[in-house]
Amino acid sequence: MTTSFARPAPPYYAVIITARPAADLEGYAAMSERMAALGEAQPGYLGRESLTDENGRDLTVIYYADEASIAAWKAHPEHLEAQRLGRERWYSSYSVEVARVERAYAFSRD
Repeated sequence: MTTSFARPAPPYYAVIITARPAADLEGYAAMSERMAALGEAQPGYLGRESLTDENGRDLTVIYYADEASIAAWKAHPEHLEAQRLGRERWYSSYSVEVARVERAYAFSRD
């Protein structure tokens, strides 16, 4: 799992993306890196976590300060192109869920 931030105090938003890659991944890694860098620069972006399971399914959670930030990122021209290519070439399936985090707590023995 990769984590790029310390979560803020709630409330905040989480966009949960579960994707199953298709066979044709040509160009996917470069686009994924570009989208991650571009996404981090968007207003309201708080951070992301991601992992890939043993079957190759990807789970990414991207955190935002508010719904307006999520809507602006979804409509970004380069992101729209990445979404189109994802549907046409890179994903056999995906789902996106948007959640408002009202409470959060954690435990760590570290």
